[in-house]
Amino acid sequence: MAGSDLQTQNSAGGRSVSKQSSLQSERHRNRPLVAIDECGLAHAADLLGDRWVLLILREAFYGVTRFDAMREDIGASKHALSSRLEQLTNAGILISRPYREPGERERNEYVLTERGESLGPVLLALLDWGQTYLRSSSRRVSLIDRSTGHKVKNAFATEDGRIVAGVDIALQVCS
Repeated sequence: MAGSDLQTQNSAGGRSVSKQSSLQSERHRNRPLVAIDECGLAHAADLLGDRWVLLILREAFYGVTRFDAMREDIGASKHALSSRLEQLTNAGILISRPYREPGERERNEYVLTERGESLGPVLLALLDWGQTYLRSSSRRVSLIDRSTGHKVKNAFATEDGRIVAGVDIALQVCS
């Protein structure tokens, strides 16, 4: 789309309506496109919108799987960590697997499921945003392509892989 011409589409009718408007004003509607009880973002916030949950997922993506190590790293109380781990396992984000160190009792470790791993792009976008806008430290975590070592960045892409600028994206309600 060029300039301020924004496309909004109704997939039920298959029609496309052009509006002379900026994306910024489209974002400031009086009402959202979908009700909160039908909104995927609202449902995700119910599950993921907690500091401890995000920090547990951070640990899991960094490869930390054991309760004591997570607790030490993020500083959560036993109760807070236990309840969030239960929440994430009940949601299918983590799976609990038993392990036993020599001479110790059996314990559980918490490993990302396929559903949990699919949160990777979301968490990496939060990581990048936090490093860009909230941290002044020069020490940063970068995403790199394992085979080339080139830096990787988050981007919006079409189903066929074409990169799309944020200003060229419109919301579409699908029925």
